[in-house]
Amino acid sequence: MTDTVTAAPRGGGTRAPRRTGALRRGALTASFLAPAMVVLGALVVYPIIYTVIRSFFSPDGEEFVGWQNYVTMFTNETTFTAIRNNLIWVLVAPLACTVLGLIFAVLLEKLRWQTAFKLIIFMPMAISMLAAGVIFRGMFQESPNLGVVNATIVGVNSVFSDSASYPGAKPRPDQGVALNDGIIATESAVRPGSTVVFPLTGVKAAAVPEGAEQAAEARSAAATEVAGTVFLDVVRGGGGVNGEIEAGKTGLPGVRVDAVAPDGSIHGYATTGADGTFSIAGLDGATEYRVALPAANFDAGFQGVSWLSASFINIVVILSYIWIWAGFAMVMIASGLSAIDRSLQEAARVDGASEWKVFSKITVPLLAPVLIVVFITLLINVLKIFDLVYVIPPGTSKPAANVIAVEMWTVSFGGGNNQGLGSALAILLLLLVVPSMIVNARRMRRERSGR
Repeated sequence: MTDTVTAAPRGGGTRAPRRTGALRRGALTASFLAPAMVVLGALVVYPIIYTVIRSFFSPDGEEFVGWQNYVTMFTNETTFTAIRNNLIWVLVAPLACTVLGLIFAVLLEKLRWQTAFKLIIFMPMAISMLAAGVIFRGMFQESPNLGVVNATIVGVNSVFSDSASYPGAKPRPDQGVALNDGIIATESAVRPGSTVVFPLTGVKAAAVPEGAEQAAEARSAAATEVAGTVFLDVVRGGGGVNGEIEAGKTGLPGVRVDAVAPDGSIHGYATTGADGTFSIAGLDGATEYRVALPAANFDAGFQGVSWLSASFINIVVILSYIWIWAGFAMVMIASGLSAIDRSLQEAARVDGASEWKVFSKITVPLLAPVLIVVFITLLINVLKIFDLVYVIPPGTSKPAANVIAVEMWTVSFGGGNNQGLGSALAILLLLLVVPSMIVNARRMRRERSGR
């Protein structure tokens, strides 16, 4: 009896196991991806979809208003200010941080203590944006007594300025001089050859220059002169006679004194010396003059720049951002700098290239991928800047420093209570950020593929 053996179809025995293995691998992959996909959907996809839908509804969410929120957004002056400021941020902040980071990375590489210097520059990254905003707001306060920047500027100005200022000064009553519209002048006109005194009060001790000396009697005036003394009519510790020049009373140097003719014109002037004395020469002996101390002697003088005003607030906020993020750019670029082929630089130097040529023609092109990464990262970051813009500007300057993220928060939660308009602003911000993210993703994909 002959046994008949039937041959199995070619390949049929392995097709089912292969299909089963593929299914198993797919299920395993899905099991690993599922938690991340759930979190991604809950925290990213769902909020985006909900925000898009919410942007078509009224502030309370009860009425469908169509494109009304978008029309309102683009016809609102505050939105235009926010878009303009975001444009300024995009043009200035990322480029400035990237350039500074490149300069720091290249220059600090040649220093002996480069690690310490890099740590100092990177240190602001360890400070929260909120704390950095508080620091910069304090530094740029308008009052020199509070803001270190204006205190420095006023201090430097006082070194190079010869004028003195005595804010708050006023004449001693019943001494023949009076205050009128900020000008302290003699109550009656005097002829040349006379001497006058200006006993003043209300001057703070801190306003008296260090070079001020004991007040002295003016010398006898000539026939074409008017002489006198401007002094602080106060004796430390009390005592003394009002209006009299006595020991312990200080002359006020640097005060301008004018001789004013009856028609109001100034025929001569002088500046008091260290002991407060002055002498106005060249006057007409037949004319009577009123001797006056101009109001400029008693103003507060130069008090710095109003950095937190609407004119300068964007500069201050952008400077604070650069202070924080320049260290991040430096570290990123320094890591790329450590990975480039140094033989190319050495070969260029051997061929006679200057350091600038080596930097601009070799170092920068080799660092181009890193520079692009840093620039795009900072670009995305400044488009959604919020913390610094919200913290640094005082109330009067907030409209001038407004950006889209702050405007979105303000109309939604900061008193506007208009969730529909806030959602429209959020979608606008998303549309501005997405192109940069797409460019960055494509660049990363090209780098992985080696093209």
